[in-house]
Amino acid sequence: MNRKDEHISLAKAFHKEKSNDFDQLRFIHHSFSETALDEVDITTAFLGFSFKQPFYINAMTGGSKRAKDINQQIGIIAKETGIMTATGSVNAALKQPELADTYQIMRKENPNGIIFANIGAGLSLEEAKRAVELFHADGLQIHVNLPQELVMPEGDRDFHGWLDTIEEIVTSLGVPVIVKEVGFGMSSETIAQLLERGVQAVDVSGQGGTSFTQIENARRQKRELSFLNDWGQSTVISLLESQTFQKDCTILASGGVRQSLDIVKALSLGAKSVGIAGTILNQLMTHGLDETIMLIQQWENELKMLYTLLGKKTTAELVTTDIILSNEISHWCESRGISYQTFAKRSQY
Repeated sequence: MNRKDEHISLAKAFHKEKSNDFDQLRFIHHSFSETALDEVDITTAFLGFSFKQPFYINAMTGGSKRAKDINQQIGIIAKETGIMTATGSVNAALKQPELADTYQIMRKENPNGIIFANIGAGLSLEEAKRAVELFHADGLQIHVNLPQELVMPEGDRDFHGWLDTIEEIVTSLGVPVIVKEVGFGMSSETIAQLLERGVQAVDVSGQGGTSFTQIENARRQKRELSFLNDWGQSTVISLLESQTFQKDCTILASGGVRQSLDIVKALSLGAKSVGIAGTILNQLMTHGLDETIMLIQQWENELKMLYTLLGKKTTAELVTTDIILSNEISHWCESRGISYQTFAKRSQY
């Protein structure tokens, strides 16, 4: 089976509404909102773009006929809802031009939408330019996936120069660049390294959703690396790690987002927008195109309700929401020297 098709099948097989660190964060309910539903504005803006909703469809797939069908449907969904999308990694199309149409179909279906191309860290500036040119992308995602590469039987084994190539691309590409993890989360040290190289937007993409080490282990004949299936920091912890950098760059979040409440929790921890991949893929493959469009519209309505419940009229105001962190998350903060008093009235339970 094509590796991309294996990824799709395994991501669907492993998807479940499992508990993750979003469940370790609770909002404090206050009885008086002083807000009306029709006053709420859920829009957000970053990297010079404005968006009608504070979430987007994150990188998924490409490189096979099955992946093309999925990307076509994602393009239709994006056109119908106005949501930002990112392609799956276009590395395959850069190596095999005949696969380009499995990604370009997304732009064909959504000619005026905001689409980010996606490539792996370590690719050159010229390859980044080709990825953007493939379908006139509005920006570029560069994914970093060290654990996945090490577990992947055919993965990379030499990781020299990733930061150097990222810096060159950010400096010279000419379109906005997001550097994202693929479900292993980011530390404050990682974010600091990226800012030093000129990166202006980071998707912390934490552990708690699709595990690419689990997927790659399932592809191995011997699954001796299964102890890496849960490697990394969660999205919640990664957002806490990002606190001191949120005034200096755009922080985005993804990984383990199951519902609208998870989106609001990520926004309350400082994310400008929230990427969803696994939940959208599962909805699309299980319930179809129309139901997936309806889910996005449902989330938009639920977000307005949640903003109202929290007494916040805009996405930016959510960072002042009062929340409680579990003892486990609080212990991480204490161990790492993260002061939760710096971003709101945070407590622990």
